[in-house]
Amino acid sequence: MSAKLVPLRRLAGETAELSDEALLAACATGDAAALGALFDRFHEVVYRFAGRVALGDDARDDLVQATFVEVQRTAAKFRGLSSVRTWILGVTVNLARHVRRSDQRRRQREARFVAHVEAAPVDVGAEVDQRMLLARVEQAIAELPHDPQVTFILCDLERLPVPEVARVLGVPEGTVWRRLHDARKIVRASVQRRLR
Repeated sequence: MSAKLVPLRRLAGETAELSDEALLAACATGDAAALGALFDRFHEVVYRFAGRVALGDDARDDLVQATFVEVQRTAAKFRGLSSVRTWILGVTVNLARHVRRSDQRRRQREARFVAHVEAAPVDVGAEVDQRMLLARVEQAIAELPHDPQVTFILCDLERLPVPEVARVLGVPEGTVWRRLHDARKIVRASVQRRLR
């Protein structure tokens, strides 16, 4: 037998006087005070549970918050087959499972990354030279006049075909090729000048 949710109208008195089921029904209608009352009643049990599933303090706090966000989002799904407390702990269990899986996947990705980085030989001198060259190229591109700069960026950096660039800029293809040639020549000369 499933319970039917009935929207709760504000009653005279405190939310403390309402049953857990009535608060959950009100929560399903978006009643923030009802959610607050459910939080007051159950946040400690959720927090204890989160600690027992061996989540760190930050993850525990996040799990408590996520639980009550999810309680509000899914309150209408409550069918009365268990107590509200049990249902809320069920929400927490599902969220904790997702947190744990996400954490495991993150740790696996980090381990693969660390293994990859440790396996790759690092030539610090080459890395510095590469960064300096890239900085010189960026500076040379920044100093280009507008039309050759835009053409260079679209063709050489964004890898757009010349016919598309010509359409975008509203110029003949020959103009794009000339601008591209000029831009490449200027960038090359600028970078070589800076290397001396």
